[in-house]
Amino acid sequence: MRIGTGYDVHKLVEGRKLMIGGIEIEHDKGLLGHSDADVLIHAIMDSILGALALGDIGKLFPDTDMKYKNIDSKILLKEVYDIINEKGYKIGNVDATIAAQKPKLAPYILDMRHTIASILNTDIDNISIKATTTEELGFVGRCEGISAQSVVLLVENK
Repeated sequence: MRIGTGYDVHKLVEGRKLMIGGIEIEHDKGLLGHSDADVLIHAIMDSILGALALGDIGKLFPDTDMKYKNIDSKILLKEVYDIINEKGYKIGNVDATIAAQKPKLAPYILDMRHTIASILNTDIDNISIKATTTEELGFVGRCEGISAQSVVLLVENK
């Protein structure tokens, strides 16, 4: 077994779609980043790469490489899943938390879980996603950005 943690944060800006957990969320702002800035998928990828001692997503998918410009983070997660397989592991479980003051994410969580479970080739019961606010404190509370944290357990693929 291997355990990894991940954290990501992106600034909210006008003129971008808001992508979280591989789905588009209705909101007047989106997250700024080199890719689609899917803060949840990025945190999950970092937790997986951390569990495998392979660094972070910036090492694997550098923001200096134009082939990743505006790329769908689901494509990157699939690449990380392929690495899990190559290393002889599979998902035990993922536990993730998104911190966003707005929009309310509860209506989207089941779709996020389905999307991520499908990419990681695991049962939806192995993917836990929670959303919280910061009670109007900090950059999240001021609606300046959204953050996500993830913990993953990888188990040997026997």
